[in-house]
Amino acid sequence: MQNKAISTSRRRLSASPLRLALLAALAALGTARADTELAPVAVTANRETASLGLDQTSTTGSRTGVSSRELPASIESVDSATLQERGDYAIMDAITRATGVTGVGSGGNGAMSFATRGFSGTNSVGLAEDGIRLSTGSGTQNYPTDSWGYERIEVLRGPASVVYGSGTVGATINAVRKAPSRTASAEALLGVGSDGSGRLGVGGSGALGEIASFRVDAYGHSRDGQRDLGQASGSKLMSTLRLQPNRDLRIELLADYSLQKPERYWGTPNDKGRIVSSLRDENYNVGDATIRYEDKRLRARADWQANDWLSLRDEVYYLAANRHWKNVEQYSLNAAAGTVGRSDYLEIKHNMEQTGNRLEAGLTASGHRAVIGWEVARVDFRHSNNAPYGGSSTVAASNPAHGSWASPDPTLAKFDTHSTLQAFYAEDAWQFAERWLLMAGLRHDIAEVSRDELVSGTDFDKTLHGTAWRLGLTYQLNPATSLYAQTSTGHDPVTSIITMNLRNSDFTLTKGKQVETGVKQSLGNGLGEWTAALYRIDKDDIITRDPANPALSVQGGSQHAQGIELSAAVAPWQNWRFEGNYAVQRARYDELLEAGGADRAGNRPTDVPEQVANLWAHRRIGPWLASLGGRYVGKRYADNANSVVLPAYTVVDAALAWTYDQRTTLRLLGRNLGDKVYATTSYGSQQFVLGQGRSVELVAELKF
Repeated sequence: MQNKAISTSRRRLSASPLRLALLAALAALGTARADTELAPVAVTANRETASLGLDQTSTTGSRTGVSSRELPASIESVDSATLQERGDYAIMDAITRATGVTGVGSGGNGAMSFATRGFSGTNSVGLAEDGIRLSTGSGTQNYPTDSWGYERIEVLRGPASVVYGSGTVGATINAVRKAPSRTASAEALLGVGSDGSGRLGVGGSGALGEIASFRVDAYGHSRDGQRDLGQASGSKLMSTLRLQPNRDLRIELLADYSLQKPERYWGTPNDKGRIVSSLRDENYNVGDATIRYEDKRLRARADWQANDWLSLRDEVYYLAANRHWKNVEQYSLNAAAGTVGRSDYLEIKHNMEQTGNRLEAGLTASGHRAVIGWEVARVDFRHSNNAPYGGSSTVAASNPAHGSWASPDPTLAKFDTHSTLQAFYAEDAWQFAERWLLMAGLRHDIAEVSRDELVSGTDFDKTLHGTAWRLGLTYQLNPATSLYAQTSTGHDPVTSIITMNLRNSDFTLTKGKQVETGVKQSLGNGLGEWTAALYRIDKDDIITRDPANPALSVQGGSQHAQGIELSAAVAPWQNWRFEGNYAVQRARYDELLEAGGADRAGNRPTDVPEQVANLWAHRRIGPWLASLGGRYVGKRYADNANSVVLPAYTVVDAALAWTYDQRTTLRLLGRNLGDKVYATTSYGSQQFVLGQGRSVELVAELKF
């Protein structure tokens, strides 16, 4: 143990090139400031402002251009200023502070998997950037990862199939990019912290000639980590060129690149369902393990305002994702012997390319804001692996010798899929009276999948159809208050559509239906905003077992979720601001049989808590802003039998910011101040994915 402590200390004090660059930049900043007379900081007695963005156009909730206040649905937006204020540099951190959303990410699903409104996983909670979704292959979502370069992150809760298609019955998360501007501006972020962490972000906009403008954002981060093999790093470049020859025509060209190497951690084995705190800093993977995600994106967008009532929009894009895993992923603790058995020496590669186009017309006339559109995408996916993932070993539970990866099974290209995904959709927001807005939407999706088995098995072709609709009504009680009600439908696949296999090729899409009602209100005198929602979602045709033959999987199961969600941002006193949300939900299986005929009706789905709460308090004193945040996640289960419990937890974060002048802010961030040992999700029933321990970070935010 002493050797391990020394090793850990050396690892955390080692100087990576990124960290040295950050330290040098911060030192240069301090030297430059020392030679300059301190600029006065203007302190005013104005009240802190608090907002949920109710009057912001909802690009995520609808393509008609309605505001969040008008939209008859639950939508939440977190802007870039709030992200920096809280230190939420990872999108996972930002989203899990949203109402009722918890993270269930792991190395196996790209770490971008979420649970909300009683549903979890990449087949029920979708992920998009600027409204474009990268198809989910083999249950993996990994982009976008970092929040730098985005104007805001939005969450649309409940079925979103009318806007985004299949796999969105629980919610859809959309990252909205910062746009080019002809006004010159630049910003930078430099940070260093505990566990060898460092980050560097730069971005800027400006004019190019008479008709062009640009936006470029670059970001990189690295850390040594809190446990063995905890090293992680990532970098990305986002670029946009905007051409606007006149006020009616706008063309944008986008090119992005991202490379992520997350922590090679697959969870910590539990002791008969109990978290073993003493193993928190252990990692049972092999020393030469690999997790690598590479993403490339090219897009071209054109918007043309043909006349007062007609606009045309077209977007063509190319997305590519290359992923590589080479790890030992399954661990079993023998507490009596003090050992851990390792299995699943696994190597997997994904090579995915998606080329698509979305053509849309916007119509405005007689109180109507309508869109009609067509989407088409071609997705080519190759899956390589070394199934059946042989190999096993036993290591000490404490200070294990990691060893090297070796498998008796060769890694081969196992199958190719070629998919054509099409959708036809229409939406209309009709202001039929001064205070009444009727919103209707309809979408039909068609997925044609062809799978070629490269080693063994049978090739097949499959076509899936899904139709979704939404009907909502918003009543403006007064200029500050809106009441709404809506019913909507959606559909989820039983597995990732583009990588379905012969075993599930006979299944159709599951069907979801939601009813929801709520209120959205701004409080007087700039006091703040709050929302409340009451909902129920029923989902049918989930996979169950044939009662007459429990060995046979069939569709016919069902589940439901119902709950209440509250969110608010208020500034009740001068220089004080509070932001919080609370969700309580009841999710149950109505009909579900598992292997052997075990009846799970009445049980709660995995990874679904019954209560989730977030609260932030901010106090401004002159140029200082002190912030304290807390997050509570209720008890969850790791299996459908509800026999393995993930305990409830509360985590406390804090931030202290000093505004030196209008261009410079220094921010000290603290996460998990109580050093709580907790599990975010499970990886199988024998191991838990543990959350990060206490950490601190000093960040400089610069504007030019």
